[in-house]
Amino acid sequence: MKINHVVYLSIGSNQGNKLVNLQNAIDLIADQVNSINKISSVYKTASWGFDSDDFFNICLKISTHHLPEQFMQILLNIEIELGRKRKDSSGYADRNIDIDILLFDDEIIFSKLLTVPHPKMLERKFVLIPLVEIAQSIIHPIEKKPLSICLLNCNDSAEISKIDAQLIRPVPITEKYNYIAIEGNIGAGKTSLSKMISNEFNAKIILERFAENPFLPKFYEDKERFAFPLEMSFLADRYHQLSDDLAQLDLFTNFIVSDYYIFKSLIFAQITLQKDEYLLYRKMFDLMYKEITKPDLYVYLYQNTARLLENIKKRGRDYEQNIEAGYLQKIHDGYKNFISTQQNLNTLVIDVSELDFVDNIEDYNAIIRQIKKSS
Repeated sequence: MKINHVVYLSIGSNQGNKLVNLQNAIDLIADQVNSINKISSVYKTASWGFDSDDFFNICLKISTHHLPEQFMQILLNIEIELGRKRKDSSGYADRNIDIDILLFDDEIIFSKLLTVPHPKMLERKFVLIPLVEIAQSIIHPIEKKPLSICLLNCNDSAEISKIDAQLIRPVPITEKYNYIAIEGNIGAGKTSLSKMISNEFNAKIILERFAENPFLPKFYEDKERFAFPLEMSFLADRYHQLSDDLAQLDLFTNFIVSDYYIFKSLIFAQITLQKDEYLLYRKMFDLMYKEITKPDLYVYLYQNTARLLENIKKRGRDYEQNIEAGYLQKIHDGYKNFISTQQNLNTLVIDVSELDFVDNIEDYNAIIRQIKKSS
């Protein structure tokens, strides 16, 4: 489990469309450093230390698992992405975006890249006023006083005014959803993605216990004989696991991610069972399905058949090595039909055929952005 740090930032802009600049910075920060908890009002003030256009300034409260210098480097890259061009001189200058770390937990940091608390923050009302708005009771690590008292003691005489504008706080995944189910064909990467999301967002994870099923290797050797006991054992295990783990949603507001949804039982049963077996199986399934908590978001990872076969071969499970392309296509068709008929299930289909989200952080972030933007 990653440790979440609470960080306070100051962001300013005095070039171009300043409100758009601030919102773009907010959106990129939310994408790359976990979640934004609070955004202050927007304040206008004259340029500080030089004559130029007025600045718009805000402060943010952030949650992030990144360490201080790593976090600072991300912010510097965001400034560059937004067009910030730093000059060689040490004096003050116009800037379309300026992002500073004010506080990082209650740490005191002196490094080549970063000084925390920000050494100038107590001298600047355009920093303290928006900061106190969202963190008035926070204690300054060096002064050992609440920020509200630090503001009263500030000697800055510059005029600062709140403007009538409201910036949009991106809603983090952990606030938007309580339960996400990630599905996909055999070898699509659903377990890998579930683990990565669980790790990043400190989510409780529910993983299918396929390795514990004694019928699975036997099924791949003799499908006709072992299909029914395999599907029944999977259905029973999935029902008990989801019932037990998802019961927490009734008691807590935990964030839960699973690498399967119980409906996959019916999809596989349609392919593997004889007609009379399937009719009996369907009666049992319908009884259980009514009792299972539905996910807030159902994510289906589409992977083309060639990549699926490549992934199956790479992970090296002996009993999977003889899986044929036709069998994988039948599974995909089953999922496709299921998704098209579930009008009350919030579904997101993501094509991962050209993505390597396990080894490429940009591909992983692209998936997270799609999840965040889903309705």
